[in-house]
This record gives sequence, structure tokens and C-alpha cells, in this order.
Amino acid sequence: MDPVTRIEEESSHRFFEGTQKVYKHRSAVVKCDMKFGAYLPPSYDAKRQEGYPLVYFLSGLTCTEDNFIIKSGMQRFAAQHGFVVINPDTSPRNSNHPGEHDDYDFGSAAGFYLNATQEPWSHNYHMYDYVVNELREVVGANFNVDPQRQALAGHSMGGHGTLVIGMRNPNLFKCLVAISPISNPILGKWGIKAFTNYLGPDQDTWKQWDATELARTYSGPPLEILVDQGADDRFLAEELMTDNFVSAANQNAALNVDYRLREGYDHFYPYICTFLGEMFQYIATKLS
Repeated sequence: MDPVTRIEEESSHRFFEGTQKVYKHRSAVVKCDMKFGAYLPPSYDAKRQEGYPLVYFLSGLTCTEDNFIIKSGMQRFAAQHGFVVINPDTSPRNSNHPGEHDDYDFGSAAGFYLNATQEPWSHNYHMYDYVVNELREVVGANFNVDPQRQALAGHSMGGHGTLVIGMRNPNLFKCLVAISPISNPILGKWGIKAFTNYLGPDQDTWKQWDATELARTYSGPPLEILVDQGADDRFLAEELMTDNFVSAANQNAALNVDYRLREGYDHFYPYICTFLGEMFQYIATKLS
């Protein structure tokens, strides 16, 4: 196999009659070993003529590939719908840039799914290119998936990544699912901190990585987007600003947004677990 797409199995567990695996591979884009989860449904057959529908899931701040695997219960729904689910790590690892490991909202586990342009982060903090190009190449070379039936989902910082990647690459995914997404990062403390350090002071550049700004100018083909948000999320007003994205998207005829506001629910995995079945059903309908 091409060294670029070679993967090594780290773990494997039977899960709802399918198999939950974790792999690692050497990334040329982020210049380190990267891990990702791969759930293979009960029916998975590497030689089946028809490829399997695929869901990518992007996690949020502080997470590794393990969080979604262990906490979400997604394997039950992936098994029901026959989905392959791929979930990568959230940043490069072991780069040891100054300050990389100091804060939960920047550096390690906080790659923000963008391409950094400022030193030292520009050396390897290219999570956008990793997800859009390299990870997709690795997955396509190693798993029997259908390139025409793929969805992108994510939570919090991963919801930000989902919306930005989806709008910048509208032909890659049949639908997007953004859960409690950081929706207008140029206005929130998390986003301002990350964008200043990764992208520099030019706020016009920041807009290229802000979902609300992208929604205002989007002119691509129609996009199907589910936005799911806990109404009691303590980060909603000052960091997520989900309503800003929904308002901008609703004024753009090319963005078809299904916004589901969940009364009484917060930001964390108990909320995600409660509604993930509905989210996977949405994906199944769009991929069918």
C-alpha cells in the first residue's frame, strides 16, 4: 500500500454486532502520527460491490478521537443504518510548540479545523487540509465507502469545522449536522484567541473561517444542514452564537437549515446522547 495511506490498527472491539476500531497513520499534512476511530457496521464487507454510506464526525475542544467513541452511543445508530463512521483527533499531537499545551481552548485538542498561517502553528496546524484532503484519501483507500453518500457532522468546535468545511466544499457531503456549533467565532473569546494566534490580526482573513460570515456570502449549490442546539447551553450567548448563523443562513436561499432548539438541555454528552438518534435518522434520510 502507498505509504501515504497506510494505516495501523490500534484497537478493535465488538460493538452492536459491528466493530469499533481505532487506527493511526503518519500524516504528511500535520507532520505527526494521527489517530481516528472507524466504526464498521454489522453488514460490513470490504468486497461488497456497493460502498457503505459514510459519516465523518468532528469533535470539540479538549477532545481526542476517543470522546465520541466512548461517550456518544453512536454505534447503536450506525449499526441500525449501516453507516461507517470516521472520527479523527482534533489537532496535531506532540509538536511541542511554545504554549501548545497551556490552555484548553488553544493548541493541543483545539486545532479549529483551519490552516494556520502564523508561526509556529503554520508548520503543522493544518486541520482543514487534514480533514478535507488527507483523511478522506486515507479513508477512501482503506474502507469500502460510497463517495456519493457521505455526511459531515460535528460538535462545538467540530460543529464550526462542519459548517466551514461543508460550505467551502459543498460537493463533498450530502448533508451537514452541526451540534452546538461555534457559529460566529470572530465575535467570541474562543474564536478571537484562536484566530489571532493561528491566522494573525487581519480580520478579513478570519471571515473565511467563520460560518456566519460564510453563510452571508455563500453562492454554491443547495446545502442541507441540521443545526441542533441545547437551549440551556451556558456557552450559547457568548461563544457559540448559533442564532447568528441560523439567521444568516435563513436569508440565503441556497442553505436549507433545519434548526432544532432543545429546551432544558446543555452543551455536553448527555444532551448529545439524547438526540443523536434523531440526527442519524436525518443523515439516513439525506443519504438514501
